[in-house]
Amino acid sequence: MQLTRTKSEKTKQTMDEKLNSLRAGVLGSNDGILTVVGVLFSVAAATTNQFTIFIAGLSDLLACAFSMASGEYASVSTQKDTEKAVVEKERQLLKTDFEGELHAVQRHYMTLGVTEETAMAIARDLLTKKPLATVVSIKYDMQLGHYMNPWDAAFASLFSASAGGVFPLLAMTFAPAHWQWLATIIAVSVAVALTGYLSAVLGKGNVKTAVIRNVLVGIVTMFIHYYVGTLF
Repeated sequence: MQLTRTKSEKTKQTMDEKLNSLRAGVLGSNDGILTVVGVLFSVAAATTNQFTIFIAGLSDLLACAFSMASGEYASVSTQKDTEKAVVEKERQLLKTDFEGELHAVQRHYMTLGVTEETAMAIARDLLTKKPLATVVSIKYDMQLGHYMNPWDAAFASLFSASAGGVFPLLAMTFAPAHWQWLATIIAVSVAVALTGYLSAVLGKGNVKTAVIRNVLVGIVTMFIHYYVGTLF
């Protein structure tokens, strides 16, 4: 029974792991929206051929999604390697400098207001029961056995970038010709406002500022790409 519970604990995602996937998703969605609408506005300003506009937008959507996914995979893989290296370093320090690790844990509890003697007693008790998990948690705020998953981040980014890019793509290619520009502007504004809201919530930032900033960036992006398209 104990073995089964331990396996369940190891496979259960921590809050940091879940937030990392959500972060990748929000960033991927925002990137998908802005890159796709950028291409759509450039091409639509240069030609009125709906098929050409659609293919250009779809191609960019796919390219953006896979680019974001591969970037997230590489980035989070590097982070995971760093976390594993830190754990291995602490494993060795417990063998070669146990007293140093003991005092590091003691100092941690002393900063929380625990007396020197009590802090040492807590440190000795913890390093007797779970030495590696204790030092990794206290020194690096990491949970032993839980590393950022690059595949989770990659798939979250792949899906969200695709989903985000769909908003301007559908608006520009399927809205009536005389409404397509306005429909795309509205679709993009709503979509980036949502990603701004989510990023602020996840980052515990100012929601209003994040939403306004994202909408302004979206409008500027559309304006610049439309102007570039008119040059051709």
